[in-house]
Amino acid sequence: MDSRNAVNHEHVSIFTFLALIFVLRILLMIMRCITRGASPAIPPGPFPWPVIGNFLQVREDPHIKLSRMARTYGPIMSLRMGARLVVVGSSVKAAMEILKTHDRVLSGRHLSYTQPASCPKLNQYWIGFASECNDQWKHLRSICRAGLFSVKAIERQVEIRERNVVNMVKFLKEREGQLVNMSEVIYNLVFNTMYNILLSRDVIGFGPDGSGAGPELKELTKQFLNLIAATNVADLFPILHELDIQGMQKKVRKITEKIFAIWQDIVGERRDQRSKGVGAQEDFLDSLLEIGLSDNHINHLLLELLLAGTDTTTSTIIWALADLMKNKDATSKLRDELTVRIGNKTIHESELMDLPFLQACIKESLRLHPTIPFLLPRRAIQSSKVMDYIIPKGSQVIINTWAMACDPSIWDDPSRFIPERFLDSSLDFRGNDFEYVPFGGGRRMCPGLPMAARTVPYVVASLINSFNWFLPGYNDPSELNMNEMYLLILRKKQPLQLIPRVCKKMA
Repeated sequence: MDSRNAVNHEHVSIFTFLALIFVLRILLMIMRCITRGASPAIPPGPFPWPVIGNFLQVREDPHIKLSRMARTYGPIMSLRMGARLVVVGSSVKAAMEILKTHDRVLSGRHLSYTQPASCPKLNQYWIGFASECNDQWKHLRSICRAGLFSVKAIERQVEIRERNVVNMVKFLKEREGQLVNMSEVIYNLVFNTMYNILLSRDVIGFGPDGSGAGPELKELTKQFLNLIAATNVADLFPILHELDIQGMQKKVRKITEKIFAIWQDIVGERRDQRSKGVGAQEDFLDSLLEIGLSDNHINHLLLELLLAGTDTTTSTIIWALADLMKNKDATSKLRDELTVRIGNKTIHESELMDLPFLQACIKESLRLHPTIPFLLPRRAIQSSKVMDYIIPKGSQVIINTWAMACDPSIWDDPSRFIPERFLDSSLDFRGNDFEYVPFGGGRRMCPGLPMAARTVPYVVASLINSFNWFLPGYNDPSELNMNEMYLLILRKKQPLQLIPRVCKKMA
């Protein structure tokens, strides 16, 4: 009886606690309504449940659900995710105010407690996940711009990208008429290209099998991304983060240690070579050693760049190829452009800018499937007033680029793939046109844009120019499943599996 009474007493205590929180929330809302006339309020939003807030309402397909909510609550709204206030912008005006007008005060980075960068001791080593745009952030960003993303650096990488694409085309020709998992092939292409640019090493082939450290590194990076994309209860209730109830921080630490160990021999070997006066490789690692960065700096920078540059670029290429598969007229126009401008030969990167319809196809695919539909979450480093509402200090701030991409007031027939809409338009993805910001804008804009702008169209053009593509069973392309899956980035839910047939002009 005593144990039963204890259990009942525990249940009563829990219900009493929840009821007390609920009453306090109601009182708080009443107080806000009373004082609303005296001072600006936070943006409107759906009523939050006690304790968990609006978490269950947006847990799955959040880009779609938040887009629908914006129709009810307006272009800027707020939600409660556990103890956190989240402000969501879903319009051109909201994007402009967040990314431009109030860029400085909204330039902090909101970090999941699963992410190693959430640790203050490690945060100084990151760029995209740096908590604030301080002098250290500016220094690391300038290093990456000079060593990876400047015009000179991009040109220096051309041979690496072209060699890997030629190898991919060769691999696919050997599998003509066979069903190929293109999601896997393109991921391996991008992964290997990025690793070459960073460390001058081939790490993985194009098939599913491999040897050495490549397959292990690939699997570890996927595990890392899946962990930081998963829900951590500490993000809802920060008071719990020290406890690591789900063990997610511990798992991520172990994964990062394994990843660092894979290339630690390369870093050590390169340091020895430099001390002996042996010629440099002239890759990004050498540029980091040249300026005297520590192993901690190097390890975290390499990891961030490998993660950021691989999954996003792969997903963008996959979506573009899938869109072209499903839209035969667009594919036909692109083939005509390639035939006229390129002819019966291998495409070189230098010829990309002379292919306006190709560029329009990439832009349209990025509009339909923005790689990071919320960009990376920002954090208000001080309170600010946006569109007549107050965004309190510490709030998480996100921009729903997916919502803007589907907005009929911005785009005619927004659900259709219409590359022509970009042919006679000055609209670009470089952060100045706020209805179209797949790479973000302001000081937090993606620094890897110059590399992606060269890699994505080059790979897509090479695949379309070299092969005719067919669905499994040679089914109608209109049957291609285009379902999305959101895990930090917007992935195609089902792998893109296609049958390549060598184009007659390339045979």
